[in-house]
Amino acid sequence: MARQYFGTDGIRGRTNAGVMTAEIAMKVGQAAGTRFLRGDHRHRVVIGKDTRLSGYMLENALVAGFTSVGMDVVLTGPLPTPAIALLTRELRADVGVMISASHNPYEDNGIKLFGPDGFKLSDEDELAIEAMLGETQPLADAAKIGRARRIEDARGRYIHAVKGSLPDNVRLDGLKIVVDCANGAAYQVAPSAIWELGAEVIAVGVSPNGTNINDKVGSTHLNLVKETVVASGADIGIALDGDADRLIVVDEKGQTVDGDQIMALIGTRMAASGQLRGGGVVATVMSNLGLERFLVGQGLTLERTKVGDRHVLEKMKADGFNVGGEQSGHMILLDHATTGDGTVAALQVLAALVQSGKRASELLHLFDPVPQLLKNVRFAGGKPLDDARVKGVIADAEAQLNGKGRLVIRPSGTEPVIRVMAEGDDAGEVEQVVDAICAAVKEAAA
Repeated sequence: MARQYFGTDGIRGRTNAGVMTAEIAMKVGQAAGTRFLRGDHRHRVVIGKDTRLSGYMLENALVAGFTSVGMDVVLTGPLPTPAIALLTRELRADVGVMISASHNPYEDNGIKLFGPDGFKLSDEDELAIEAMLGETQPLADAAKIGRARRIEDARGRYIHAVKGSLPDNVRLDGLKIVVDCANGAAYQVAPSAIWELGAEVIAVGVSPNGTNINDKVGSTHLNLVKETVVASGADIGIALDGDADRLIVVDEKGQTVDGDQIMALIGTRMAASGQLRGGGVVATVMSNLGLERFLVGQGLTLERTKVGDRHVLEKMKADGFNVGGEQSGHMILLDHATTGDGTVAALQVLAALVQSGKRASELLHLFDPVPQLLKNVRFAGGKPLDDARVKGVIADAEAQLNGKGRLVIRPSGTEPVIRVMAEGDDAGEVEQVVDAICAAVKEAAA
């Protein structure tokens, strides 16, 4: 069945257009509510959101949908995506909903769904809900319509859980830390949790107004956090995205530390303490070859999946891994959370900083990334990758990089774009390979 609504991470789009309208949000509430009406207990859904203006509209529409089919609603207000996953389990809810478009601009929004176990929905559940969106759901009898209420201790519950991810003997006293919350969902909880652990916190990106989420702040716009770290003499900076499931770190010199370096640090430290499961780390095809070589040198493996944190999570659950993530900053630490959690991952990095006694620039650059180049080729239609000439150029490139690099070519799942990525020890060769493939794709698509 072709998907009309669900993408790689829930339903996402520009608000008041396409799939992201109040009408569709209400239908999602009715469909998901009906899907998870199981047993004879009083059913419950937890709904959280980030700080987008459209969150009010979508929240109310979802409440109408869920209550209309007989499900009670617990509203948390702005909280990170991993907090909603946590509260879905803690409150014994039947389903959880996060209203967020992650690192996208405020004009976009999205709906992410969690099952009662706190994990994102399976393909089976998403496909079932997708089919139900085209149908009329049975409404509850008047006496069985759901109720909605806000809980006041949601932030405190999450902060307590985040702090509990550190050993009792680890404190952050003496550290000066810049925390950039992207004017998003973590603007209250992340600075609070880190401050309560003893650090001096310089918080930026903590003044949301409905339209400034991810606007020149956060993990996809690092200039502010870098400038603040250097100007204030901070020990480290952490940058979250709009729903705080993603983390990028900045060392005391203002240098970027991406998800690959963070996975290398957390994975090897956990291996040294006997806490790493699965014999390695799970990442996507986009993670740098340098990370793979580093882990192999430490006696560990790097298992690769398709792009998307849900594919990483599926591999982790299937094969018993407890550390995984993406180069872009999604960090999944299954000992502490059921989905990516930027704040929990940040605390593991900060604990390593305390325990090692090293500067961030010494601790966080464990390997030298090999040259990597990604280019996008837009096309009007057809399937350029099926063209014989394109296949020939790709085969030549793979032979050229054999043993000294990697090639990843994939169509975008959301737009008519072919993504061409190559990496290898010779930057000039990498560029030549990518340009040759891009030229062939353009010619085939003309």
